[in-house]
Amino acid sequence: MFLRVVRAAGGKGVKHEYVRVVEAFRQKGKTRHRTVLNLGRRDLLAAHLDLDKLMKLLHGEAGGDGVVHDKVSVRSEDVKAVAALDWGPMLVARHLWQELGLQATIDRLVRPGRRDIARASDCALVLVANRLAAPTSEHGLARWLETDFVCDRNGRQWVPAWRDDSKRKMSRTPRVRVEARQLQQWYRTLDQLLKHKNEIEHALYLTLRDLFSLRVDMVFYDLTSTYFEGRGPPDIGANGHSRDGKPRNPQVLVGLVLVDGWPIAHHVFEGNLRDSKSVPSVLQDLEKRFGLGRVVFVGDRGMVTSQNLTLLKEQGQGYIVGRNRRRSGEVFDYIQSATGPWIECPSGITANEKADAPKTKVQEVASSEPGVRVFVVHSDERLAYERTQRTKSMERVRVRLEKLQRRIEAGRLKAPDKIGAAAKCLTHNHGHRYYGWAYENGNFSFFEHPVHFTREQAYEGKYVIQTEEPNLSAVDAVRLYKELSEVERCFANLKSVIDMRPIFHKTPDRVEAHIYVAALAFLLHRAIEKKLKAAHIDLSATEALTILKSIRIVDIALGNGTIKRTVTTPSQRAATILRAIGIKALDPPTPQTSGQTIM
Repeated sequence: MFLRVVRAAGGKGVKHEYVRVVEAFRQKGKTRHRTVLNLGRRDLLAAHLDLDKLMKLLHGEAGGDGVVHDKVSVRSEDVKAVAALDWGPMLVARHLWQELGLQATIDRLVRPGRRDIARASDCALVLVANRLAAPTSEHGLARWLETDFVCDRNGRQWVPAWRDDSKRKMSRTPRVRVEARQLQQWYRTLDQLLKHKNEIEHALYLTLRDLFSLRVDMVFYDLTSTYFEGRGPPDIGANGHSRDGKPRNPQVLVGLVLVDGWPIAHHVFEGNLRDSKSVPSVLQDLEKRFGLGRVVFVGDRGMVTSQNLTLLKEQGQGYIVGRNRRRSGEVFDYIQSATGPWIECPSGITANEKADAPKTKVQEVASSEPGVRVFVVHSDERLAYERTQRTKSMERVRVRLEKLQRRIEAGRLKAPDKIGAAAKCLTHNHGHRYYGWAYENGNFSFFEHPVHFTREQAYEGKYVIQTEEPNLSAVDAVRLYKELSEVERCFANLKSVIDMRPIFHKTPDRVEAHIYVAALAFLLHRAIEKKLKAAHIDLSATEALTILKSIRIVDIALGNGTIKRTVTTPSQRAATILRAIGIKALDPPTPQTSGQTIM
């Protein structure tokens, strides 16, 4: 084996030298070379590895079968990589954790205890980074520690503490594979985080406000649900409207508050609480804890009740809300009155990339209430989607109705009451919105409903926004309401990417702490997305985290008991991501004692 130095272009055309361990072998009578290990950039390796000594070691230049290295004779075949662990995702998580002030805030709030083997903020980062990179339970976290390099601020590597198999089988909890002391460390961290949740969120808000000049007059709020496996804690777990399609599972509601696209707070409510009932406590919290006086509250149609709108007006708050199209005949009248002229809204990046870019148009229509402004919005993209969905639904219902019609014509169904019961197939696929039916003189017929079908066609592609902001333009109203979809996308990330669900914890506090860890991981996820967007990099945070796994920490045994640690060279895309996030130094902290670990 020998070292090979190659030159390659880095960012902005800069040339870098990269070091590889290469092995020579014979194939079909010819000498071939193959790369055994990429050691990384030569200038970065210089601080960690004596390349001249390693070169002599690989060439076996000290005579005989061995070389003299630090006064110990070793053989070249003893040089091997003894560990290679993913480092990129944890590197980014550590950087953002410190940049957003979370490490400093938790250090200030939580003093180290006698049983703590690391600072609370370091333990919290392990939980958050795990949920960001490879979501699992506190039990499964040990497996992640075997594949990723995770360390505290002093460079001490976290390693899993597995239970002895013989003792595990004899214990009361044979299925638990991790030592209780390590699990208790994670559970203690959950308790510490929850205890100081309000202070941490407030400090985070101040940091975000100062770092990114948040526009604090616009607050976006929405709710989602997450369910339990088993019974769940009875204090907060309850059966309610499930957004997960799990109506039989008890659940909790999670309310997310965003300012300028940044999640600044979240709230956990009982699973059977109505969406609109959560609004008053959220408004109170915004004023009391964050000092937000007058804000424009942007919410979806589930938040729209006369009581909430009255509350907002009494407190001097503004609002932008969507109106439910089918729950009020007034909304249909607004849509019918939108005859023009329409104002075209600016298209987004995704829309502009299409050959036939879909358009969004808006117009303000006369309101039935003084001071209330109503905007009717027409979206080509929404029109195409809703028309396609309606066509599919109509076809499915038509097949059912034709089948019923054939049964009646064949005489297999005669009783009017049974025919009426069979015609309930209109309840499937919203069939009652499109079709009507009649049974006269033994003949069954169905037809497009003269009122409902016409109304459905009028609804397609349109939605209605209501506000009382006097200086808000129609285009701005649409832009702000569209940003509410960012909250919905955030929930998709919070639940699927960060894997908040399902929840196995049995106590309310641990459930809330579990959700808080997911919320902090989501915060880092959003930070990555925003930095990529600012750098005009067309990657999601999830894609970026996958690419960053190409950055690994490799431990090389030199054959004399010495272990040298190096960081592999980032791929071109990984290097671009690191530049966007603002990371230059790739090396982990160096522990005082080589090979020092935490269990």
